[in-house]
Amino acid sequence: MNASPFPLASRYLRLTALVLLTFLFASATSLAQSDNTLHGTVTDATGGLVQKATVTARDNAGHTATATTDDQGRFTLSGLAAGSYTVRASAPGFNAQTKSSVQVAADTADLTFALVIGSATDNVTVAADPTHSIAIALAPMTGRLDATSAQTLITTAFINNFTSPVSDYGELVQMAPSTFTLNSNGVGLGQSKTYFRGFPDGDYDIDFDGIPFYDTNTPTHHSWAFFPAQAVGSINLDRSPGTASTIGPTPFGGSMHLMSRDLSPVDSLRFSFSGGSFNTYLYDVAYDSGPFGPGKKLNTDIDIHHLQSHGYQSLNNQQYNAGDIKLEYRLTDKTVLTGFSEVIWVDANTPNFAATRCQMYGVNSSAYNCFLSGTSGPLYPYTGTGINFLLTNNSDPYLYLNTQYNYYHVPTDFEYVGLHKELAKNWLFDIKPYTYNYDNSEKYSNVTPITDQTTINGSKTYLGMSIAPCNVIVTSKKGVSAIPCGVDKYNSYRKYGETSELSQVSKHGVFSAGMWYEWANTNRHQYPSDPVNGWADQLLPNFAEKFVTNSYQPFAQYQWHVTSRLDLTPGVKFAYYTVGTQQFADDGKTIGCLVPGVCDPTKNSLINPNAFVNNGGSYFATLPSATANFRLLHNMSVYGQFAQGSIVPPSAVFDYKQNTNGTLLGVGQLPKQQMNTTYQTGTMLIFKKFTFDADYFHIHFDNTYSSTTDPTSGEPIFFAQPPSVTQGIEGESNIHFAHGLGAYLNASYNHAVYTGSQSVSCTSGTTGCTPTTPTLTVNTPGGLWVAQTPSDVETIGLTYQHGPWDAAFFNKRIGTEYQDNGAYHNQGVIDPFNVANIFFNYTVRSGTRFNGTKLRLSVNNLFNSHSITGITYNNGTPTSPTIAANGTSYTDPFNGVTTISGQDNISILSARSIMLTVTFGTSSKR
Repeated sequence: MNASPFPLASRYLRLTALVLLTFLFASATSLAQSDNTLHGTVTDATGGLVQKATVTARDNAGHTATATTDDQGRFTLSGLAAGSYTVRASAPGFNAQTKSSVQVAADTADLTFALVIGSATDNVTVAADPTHSIAIALAPMTGRLDATSAQTLITTAFINNFTSPVSDYGELVQMAPSTFTLNSNGVGLGQSKTYFRGFPDGDYDIDFDGIPFYDTNTPTHHSWAFFPAQAVGSINLDRSPGTASTIGPTPFGGSMHLMSRDLSPVDSLRFSFSGGSFNTYLYDVAYDSGPFGPGKKLNTDIDIHHLQSHGYQSLNNQQYNAGDIKLEYRLTDKTVLTGFSEVIWVDANTPNFAATRCQMYGVNSSAYNCFLSGTSGPLYPYTGTGINFLLTNNSDPYLYLNTQYNYYHVPTDFEYVGLHKELAKNWLFDIKPYTYNYDNSEKYSNVTPITDQTTINGSKTYLGMSIAPCNVIVTSKKGVSAIPCGVDKYNSYRKYGETSELSQVSKHGVFSAGMWYEWANTNRHQYPSDPVNGWADQLLPNFAEKFVTNSYQPFAQYQWHVTSRLDLTPGVKFAYYTVGTQQFADDGKTIGCLVPGVCDPTKNSLINPNAFVNNGGSYFATLPSATANFRLLHNMSVYGQFAQGSIVPPSAVFDYKQNTNGTLLGVGQLPKQQMNTTYQTGTMLIFKKFTFDADYFHIHFDNTYSSTTDPTSGEPIFFAQPPSVTQGIEGESNIHFAHGLGAYLNASYNHAVYTGSQSVSCTSGTTGCTPTTPTLTVNTPGGLWVAQTPSDVETIGLTYQHGPWDAAFFNKRIGTEYQDNGAYHNQGVIDPFNVANIFFNYTVRSGTRFNGTKLRLSVNNLFNSHSITGITYNNGTPTSPTIAANGTSYTDPFNGVTTISGQDNISILSARSIMLTVTFGTSSKR
């Protein structure tokens, strides 16, 4: 056969004919076939996905089709004839929503319903599924029927409507049971501190989308440099070590599980501006794409914002620029890829100290002896209340609070890629490789407290004043000395890791096994530096080190469905941690200059600032857990839990020390790893208009590290501080009255006491230990309170959520706390204090293109309280035990008496903060 002289034209004609025939055939049979599809998503008014909603489509001829939404709020109506439909979506607890004149043609139609809660919900009959409870639908925070420990879910609606727009993640949990967060510079304006059940930061985990993040120096966290409120969709606060699958460096006191925002089923663009107290301004742009691309398999969420503020404290300016993006690609119905990235640049002028009583309340405060023989005078501005301070010339080099002498520059980034795969025979596989970086470049001027009548360069000063420029001669009753220069501080780490889990769901239960692995590289130093002369660093640092850490946590657990009502979940996790350090020569503050003689470069020619020594060590813990959940009724469950947790040690545990003869001393015995054992039992009850959950907990702690020095070898001896037992009860409730009006209540009552003395000694023959090494005994009379653990914590909240309006009043009360000062004798008391917040919001929820436009008013510390929230005593009492050189046992002799001093450092509640936010929103009308 001869080839056609026009092969391309021939193939084109044949293809065109085939397309025409297909089109004619489809046109001729379209009335006989009904293969069109209508699909979409049902959400609530806040964007939360609604499960088990009913969607019905009805055409003009009266033909109907019905579908039910899945666990992702999605529905599909197939087999529809082309034409115009009226589509109705309804769910128990919500008003139904109807869309008319929905055109279904030969392609796939897509719809989104946003159901609102209205007065009609008062007449809804709640089905057997307790998640249809109106109280649950309106709850700002609530427990869970399937919980196996004391958990509180903090909802998207609470974060969006009942927190300040400038909050960080710590302040989002402020109103949860047993929990409180403090920030003396104002909400979201600096590093906040969060406690629950009295656990300080470092005694609990925080993770984001299941990925732990923490400082490599100690397992603490940086709220101002990671995850502001704009990046957080919801939070699960678990006040326990969790189950075997709860990963992280400190599965000890609990976990704060942060979740990113859910991707929106509709596209929208929002511009927000917030302005308010302390010259605080926030500019925010957010974009939700909704499903897009071929097959609508892609979805993304983007947020970019800028915050700037003078802060509540004197000269404590804050500024950051942040952006995050989340992208989801559904390769198939059973394979989903998710990516997330966030970048934040923080710049701040936070000084490295807290205000004294004299600086806080003024030089003439006779109550704290803050005056000198009736002489008064101005204090230099000091970070504190900003109430009584006289601000002088900001260019004065003696003002150590000048912004050029105290500043942070902290860029961070956080990225992960997640793969979720549904395999055959109900096997599921999830893996998330990730990386993140923290890079803190900080410079601040040192602080030298003036505790008596003093002259500086011949000029008289006043009690309570502190200064820190270089080359200044101070003359006081204690003699003549030069004030130290500033500090050039750096802390940087980059991490790479992954979390993975393989699980199978069967009629008998759910088996899961997985692992968390992380590698981190850290670079840290502190150099004495001259802030007046261009921040010229001293040759030798106070310390300089690099270290690498590895964390491994494989786990396995089985959730056994013993009966239709009873689940038992035994499991075990293995926590393995290694560190390898490289410590450089320093000026004697940490390990010394690594050569014999004094560590003064002008007097010792042997000093080499590049010299270093290596050290390292490892820790291993087996952490079992067992939980049970029994469904007494369809709307009531009880649970019990046993779990153990541990904490990775601070890097200082592995420091060397140098004697005056240049001999390096390592750590003869690593300190015992911190552990705790938790027992909990609780219940959850859900009715149509009422929820209640409560728990009892008993926790035995091996507490934080301390150290002393062996008088014979000079070697540090680390030990865990005396053990303690914390026990208490917690309760939480949501009540729905009518027409969107509700109440949220929680209360906790704690009893946290030391159980006795703690002793430690070296084993004879171990490096640095001799047979005459004494035993160190820290005297902790039984029954004295664990510091910073409040006796009780309560929250009262009133909420109104109806149509476009959201309003709330929340009051948090923190009960009595005791403070220790280098011993365990409750030398100080922090009286109970309250924080009250109020919020008003109006949101356009009309379904038009302006859906999401919102006015938002938030007031934090409504009653402008300035209660003291923290005290560090400065009256000369010992800060740590020491061992007598004669080899006898040492017992802490402190008599438990502390006098109030004007030099005590105190923290107080920041002043009332008012923020007004306007959000302009546009979205597609579907």
